[in-house]
Amino acid sequence: MDIIKSQVWSFLWTIFILILCTARMPDVSGSPGFFFQGFDKMVHMGFFYILTTFIFFGRIQRQGNYSFKALTIFKIILVTFCLGGGIELIQKFFFPYRSAEWWDLGADMIGVMMCVCNYVLLHKSNYNETKS
Repeated sequence: MDIIKSQVWSFLWTIFILILCTARMPDVSGSPGFFFQGFDKMVHMGFFYILTTFIFFGRIQRQGNYSFKALTIFKIILVTFCLGGGIELIQKFFFPYRSAEWWDLGADMIGVMMCVCNYVLLHKSNYNETKS
């Protein structure tokens, strides 16, 4: 129960991602303006960057400190990879109006890795400052 309580934001964000990734979206491919080629990949990166941030936040809240083992970070990467792959499979087999693109999974993982790198860099910086 403690895990669910600490990860409430990541669960809510995951539901938000699932809703948006399975909803019927208007075709904006020919319209100029805000949407551009590759915009959806940027959205995927943002979704999974925020999801990974929420997972880290929940984990930090639960354990009360900022330290993580490499195995924990690997588990976070694995869980987000399975979620991204699962979304693509759901789109492919259950929502004919959506297309499954493996490049979306790649964009998801870029967002995850950006967050992991930011965490590691910020944590290392914070660790070095407290040691001095």
